[in-house]
Amino acid sequence: MLPKDQLDRINALVRKERSEGLTDAEKAEQKDLREKYIKAFRSGMRTHIEGMKVVDPEGKDVTPEKLKQIQKDKGIHDR
Repeated sequence: MLPKDQLDRINALVRKERSEGLTDAEKAEQKDLREKYIKAFRSGMRTHIEGMKVVDPEGKDVTPEKLKQIQKDKGIHDR
């Protein structure tokens, strides 16, 4: 996740954009911060998904083989 000061800056730019508009420099800064946020979000989501183990109602492991291979390569769940 992004540091709190960067998240606060994203929110400040949104408020300013809605109230009075942004300069070209602020628009570029906003775009850069949003890209960093999206990159951090995707990284966190990927980590979360790669750590999942899928189990059916009967308790059998039905994790897709592709995910099992990723987990094996990363040493997750000792597969």
